[in-house]
Amino acid sequence: MAEKKTQKTASPKETKTKNKPEAKAAKPSGEKEIKIPSRLGDIYKTNIVPALMKALNYKNVMQVPRLEKIIVNMGVGAAVTDPKVLEEALKELESITGQKPSVRLARKSISNFKLREGMKIGAKVTLRKERMYEFLDRLINVTLPRVRDFRGLSDKSFDGRGNYTLGVKEQIIFPEIDIDKITKVMGMDITFVTSAKSDNEAHELLREFGIPFIKKEVKSA
Repeated sequence: MAEKKTQKTASPKETKTKNKPEAKAAKPSGEKEIKIPSRLGDIYKTNIVPALMKALNYKNVMQVPRLEKIIVNMGVGAAVTDPKVLEEALKELESITGQKPSVRLARKSISNFKLREGMKIGAKVTLRKERMYEFLDRLINVTLPRVRDFRGLSDKSFDGRGNYTLGVKEQIIFPEIDIDKITKVMGMDITFVTSAKSDNEAHELLREFGIPFIKKEVKSA
């Protein structure tokens, strides 16, 4: 008599395991992680906040302005005729900031410049938290001192809403850039976005961070 083949039934535990969806692989962000605590972040909490409360007569810590983000924007008009220039700009901006930049598109067409709406003409990086403080630290203590005949930054570039923009004419002032490998000198705008309600508050905040503003001369009577 032939033996009946018994069909093995899966246990509830095995069924649950089989039906369990596979874990999704983490998407690579393309950005370098900064695990070291930011020096300027600690200085802001321990030194800058008390100093601003005293200088601006604040009674509440929440009134003290803070640096919210730093935006580095590089316009690449030459990319209209040579797309390789934009590729180089993206690589250089990533080396300078330690973060992968986004491509900026033209908002409108300008026939005189052979520019069409939607064309790739720039690169942009927005830095926050540890990355922001780390970039600011390098900018103040390493990059700006490399500028020839540097005497300080003008305080005329505030926008009336507590934000300050610094114009850089050449990317070669950053030590991350190898001068022998660049094919085109490009500039950029660095915007410091703060929570300050006025330019005066923003000026005091950035000065406490160490931004080297030109000291105003006091005229004697």
